[in-house]
Amino acid sequence: MLTFPKGFLWGAATAAHQIEGNNTNNDWWVKEHTPGTAIVEPSGDAMDSYHRYREDMKLLADAGLTSYRFSLEWSRIEPEPGFFSRAEIDHYRRMVDAAHEFGLEPVVSLLHFTVPQWMFARGFWRNPEAPSLFARFTEAIVPIVSEGVEYVCTINEPNIAAMLAGGETASNLVAFGLPRPDLAVADALLASHRASREVLSSVSGLKTGWTIATQAFHSTGEPGADETLRDYRYSSDDWYLENARGDDFVGVQAYTRTFIGPDGPLPVSDDVETTLTGWEFFPPALELGVRAAWELSEHVPVMVTENGIATADDERRIDYTDGALRGLHAAIADGITVLGYQHWSALDNYEWASGFRPTFGLIAVDRESFVRTPKPSLAWLGAVAQNNGLPE
Repeated sequence: MLTFPKGFLWGAATAAHQIEGNNTNNDWWVKEHTPGTAIVEPSGDAMDSYHRYREDMKLLADAGLTSYRFSLEWSRIEPEPGFFSRAEIDHYRRMVDAAHEFGLEPVVSLLHFTVPQWMFARGFWRNPEAPSLFARFTEAIVPIVSEGVEYVCTINEPNIAAMLAGGETASNLVAFGLPRPDLAVADALLASHRASREVLSSVSGLKTGWTIATQAFHSTGEPGADETLRDYRYSSDDWYLENARGDDFVGVQAYTRTFIGPDGPLPVSDDVETTLTGWEFFPPALELGVRAAWELSEHVPVMVTENGIATADDERRIDYTDGALRGLHAAIADGITVLGYQHWSALDNYEWASGFRPTFGLIAVDRESFVRTPKPSLAWLGAVAQNNGLPE
């Protein structure tokens, strides 16, 4: 048996806008409903998890998982600047309590891409006040995480957020389809992360960090490709991992790899297996991301906050996850501290500009009735969790 560390968290992850439904007050809702948008379809009711979160958590717990990562929707909690909804704060606090009721360790993300419409209108992350506004939001949500929460992710994938900051709607959130990051936005996100961590430091025992989309860049080996890769990787991944130094943990979100030639990232080759998002089927991405995070953060503990594939073939989901976890175990065996593994995603959900077609979930959801149907992959991962390991 390839055994994982004692107390290792085995869970699945979601994000508020992708599952809750009817987040009408955030910036993405506006983008989805703008005439001529490149977004395939609006999120609408999504998976109605705002009302069905207990059912979702129970399915994860019944399968044998021990953790659940979910995010808070800022636009619900602060729908107008300076006005905080006590009812919404209570809603997310009930989610924390429900997680414990079902025996799940809650991992709470404060920001998973979406912001209130008023925040976007004020300049988004280019607003000089953005860090103080995010700190004020963090102060408001302290009651949600002040008891019964050990891990808080401040900002989800700031490296992707900095690439999307120009307003482009990227239908494929991998390097080849993304613009280069806005470095001023990157600085603002780092300042916001640090301001949020400062606020959360008032909560005894709380561990905080941000989560990075590690992209497993590979050089084509052509003349000039190695140099291009170093420069490209630094502004895309490495800078963010370096800036996790001193944090309590760093989240790694790994899915696939991208080849870098002398002129930059290349589209996926025609001769490899791809997923419903068009990404290469590449389980080693997780191990590579974890090793990079450990090295560049100077040995900050790592939590896998996302890893999975979009596929209609659940056997391939199991195959991918098995390969990823074997690589993760190899990293742990080499002395890297890994706190847990959160599979993406708990549910088939709304995948941003791609709509509902890419199915990442361990649980299928009927779009009309919202009936949940666990897939074999959920039972498989639950068994891994209960054994805290994989067969040799």
